[in-house]
Amino acid sequence: MSDAVPRSFVAVDDPAPTVRRVTLDRPEKRNAMHGPLRRQLLNAIRAAAADPAVRVVIVRGAGKDFCAGYDLAPSPEEKYADPGGGPGRFQREVVDGWLSLSTLAVPVIAQVHGNCLAGGSELAASCDLVYVAEDARIGYPAVRFGVPDLQFHTWLMGARRAMEAVLTGDAMSGPEAVAAGYANRAFPAAALDDEVLRVALRIADLPPEIVELNKRTVHRALEAMGMHAAVRAGTETSALAATTGAFTAFMDAAGEKVTAALDARDTRFGDGRTAAASRA
Repeated sequence: MSDAVPRSFVAVDDPAPTVRRVTLDRPEKRNAMHGPLRRQLLNAIRAAAADPAVRVVIVRGAGKDFCAGYDLAPSPEEKYADPGGGPGRFQREVVDGWLSLSTLAVPVIAQVHGNCLAGGSELAASCDLVYVAEDARIGYPAVRFGVPDLQFHTWLMGARRAMEAVLTGDAMSGPEAVAAGYANRAFPAAALDDEVLRVALRIADLPPEIVELNKRTVHRALEAMGMHAAVRAGTETSALAATTGAFTAFMDAAGEKVTAALDARDTRFGDGRTAAASRA
């Protein structure tokens, strides 16, 4: 029996009293999310929300990127974060996980820099507030071979901008994400840490029970408008897309050559991982 301690894929710190910061810590994979990372991330956020000393949670990424998306080639034992089964298991799991952030008593802030793609954009979209670096790249290039697991686009960006996003997979810059309604504000990358902490402390200075109730009013309104029902219906479409020839052909081509498959997908568009590699 091995005595090796399982690796931690998140780092947790308190940059100021009442503020907990959870950092995706898999920079060698551009914080691509496999099951262990997602499980640890949600557990850390939930633990922070349950801590009476914490009033705001910040989520960010280590290294060059916030999150490049879901890991497309995890080992079989690392694909899922939770037990379960049946068709659409992955889609249900990630959607249930991200939507659960809306039920927490404390606000969760996404601090986005570098690439925030596919599943990474789902994570950020599910946070209560989103602050981005001006040079961030936010998008869903995976629509070029499949369907998003969590279809937040229409709710945050409106029908026209959402349609463009899901039909092209093109990425937005930080200012474009703000203009589209995806993010609250964009800051120079070097100032992002300080600016997000400033906002967090401004919120933390308010009575926590009032903050909780005001957060709840917004999420209750979204639920009444049908957001959760629509998003969950979208998971079925995403699961159906996984049975199409386009999706299976991409995943078969990826196999152990994910980098080559992503390059082939994005090179003609000049973005996605191709652009990320050119910046590295």
